[in-house]
Amino acid sequence: MSTATSSPITTADPTPRDPLTTSARGPVRRRTGSPEAQDRAARAPWRRHLLTLTWALLVATVGVQIAFPLTGGGTLPLTVASVTLLASASVIHLAATRGIASAAALVVVAGGGGLVAEAIGVGTGFPFGTYLYTDSLGWKILGVPVLVPLAWIMMAWPALAVTRRLLRVTRLSAARARVVTPFVGAYALTAWDVFLDPQMVDQGHWAWRHPTPSLPGVADIPLTNFAGWLLVSFLMIGVLDRLVRADAQADDGVPIATYLWTYFSSVLAHAVFFGRPTVAVVGALLMGVVALPLLASVLRHNRSHRIESGTVPGRHRAPR
Repeated sequence: MSTATSSPITTADPTPRDPLTTSARGPVRRRTGSPEAQDRAARAPWRRHLLTLTWALLVATVGVQIAFPLTGGGTLPLTVASVTLLASASVIHLAATRGIASAAALVVVAGGGGLVAEAIGVGTGFPFGTYLYTDSLGWKILGVPVLVPLAWIMMAWPALAVTRRLLRVTRLSAARARVVTPFVGAYALTAWDVFLDPQMVDQGHWAWRHPTPSLPGVADIPLTNFAGWLLVSFLMIGVLDRLVRADAQADDGVPIATYLWTYFSSVLAHAVFFGRPTVAVVGALLMGVVALPLLASVLRHNRSHRIESGTVPGRHRAPR
């Protein structure tokens, strides 16, 4: 058979067409990726709006916390606003990036688990040591101010998010990362309390019956408190790591920025405004074990992205 009898489609249109993206009626949208990815893409507009909202909540929190030193360490309205705004940012961020189920898991595990741990602590002295909340933080549930479980919600997700990011850099296997995550996450969360507890005790929000022995430079806060934090945080992060799916492609800028802001602002506040320079030094060292490698990771990633996109002067993407 001669080529003169070829298909009329080939004769009329010699340009090859991709049958998956074109048809006789015109372009056809290619469907790619898993059903989960397609569902995520379909709901992308409202997810983007929620992410924008979480950034707005974080910025508002920063503004409120900047006012703390100007009021001698913060008033109750400022404290309520700071904790509520940032806890909301954590919950909404999870809803936007991992779904409603993950956000609900954060509320139940961090909020509910934190409340149970604190109620047991107030009632029995285990696992933190013997302490008592005053009435300065407002409404209480089971002897625990409502703001306290909100504070667990506020920082539990950032602690898990930064832990996952740091472990991705180490390129551990998934099985090993699953084992290591609760340990690193517990440390990341407990290190924050090196700043938090002295500030709250100085403001009269709670008091320790036996404040010694304590960390060098962190007077009036017993070592049992940090041991209790490590235990509760280990359990909390371990459960959350199972319930909140890992997603290396998700935009986790908000929890990462939250952790870094908390670190640097706490160092500055204790060193300059709260009259606790030794807490600033000890906290800078202990929380810096997580925060400084995290910052280095973010800077490397941003520079690599700029090089890939050709926005760094004198640096160009290598030809393939």
